[in-house]
Amino acid sequence: MTEMMLDIRNLKVSIPTDRGLLNAVRGVDLQIAKGETLCLVGESGCGKSLTATSIMGLLPRYAKVTSDRFEMVGQDLTTKTDAKLAKLRGRDVAMIFQDPTSALNPTLTIGRQLTEGVMRHEKLSRSEAEARAIEMLDRVGIANPAARLTQYPHGFSGGQRQRIMIASALMGRPKLLIADEPTTALDVTIQSQILTLLGELQADLGLSLLLITHDLGVVAAIANDVAVMYAGRIAERAPVAGLFAAPRHPYTKGLLAAIPVPGVTPRGSELPAIPGRVPGLIGALRGCAFRDRCAIAGAECAHDPVPRISAAQGQFIECVKAGEVTA
Repeated sequence: MTEMMLDIRNLKVSIPTDRGLLNAVRGVDLQIAKGETLCLVGESGCGKSLTATSIMGLLPRYAKVTSDRFEMVGQDLTTKTDAKLAKLRGRDVAMIFQDPTSALNPTLTIGRQLTEGVMRHEKLSRSEAEARAIEMLDRVGIANPAARLTQYPHGFSGGQRQRIMIASALMGRPKLLIADEPTTALDVTIQSQILTLLGELQADLGLSLLLITHDLGVVAAIANDVAVMYAGRIAERAPVAGLFAAPRHPYTKGLLAAIPVPGVTPRGSELPAIPGRVPGLIGALRGCAFRDRCAIAGAECAHDPVPRISAAQGQFIECVKAGEVTA
């Protein structure tokens, strides 16, 4: 039986606002097996980062988070407490944040920021923690790591700071790593280096990786499976090769159509765009959230709940019209 590092069913995140309750995550299921890389993709505002921060227990207290099942690295956290999550964070599960500039404390040395967590979790001495920090910095490609421990974040480039964030996440030797848009703030060359590094570390250390991105090019480079998110729900989940070859959800098909294909898409040509706007998520949302933007939507698309069509174990499409979507 496959060992699951993350098994979440019907995750919901609601946030009170002046205009009413914002239902930002509306019943998400996520399963990640040991050693697997799952990419969670979707346009900005679909709930990807909120899903990640809710998994880590880092949302503000006024956010309401519920789930039917919440198991992480073999522990049932359905009735999770701050104390339970604090023990897991940094040790069994770690997170790489989107912007290393804001995630790193500018007033503390890199060495202190890398070592504090493992000294607390594993009761290591400072010299033991620093030895591990040097090992991890070397592993992520920071030259002369022992000397860099005494430096502050401003002494590093953007790509180096992201590598330091990866090293920080690996300090506790986690089993599950969550990376929230880890290449967004970097130029294309550095993005490629960071993705290659993540892939190598995932393979070498046997990590399970949840990679959150809006870039389908990133997905093709690193994922085993892809979960496409729209308006707070998973619209489609499939193996990466199958999803690119034959998308089953109209939203997935629209996303893939907007990617230029080298040697095929004429230079300077206008790429297809998905018409319309993402629906507001304040209050109840009935039926398929994509139906007002979908070319094949019909009256049945307004019915609730939207049917989930299983293609194979762990693969599904939430679309009553999935049979009419052509690759």
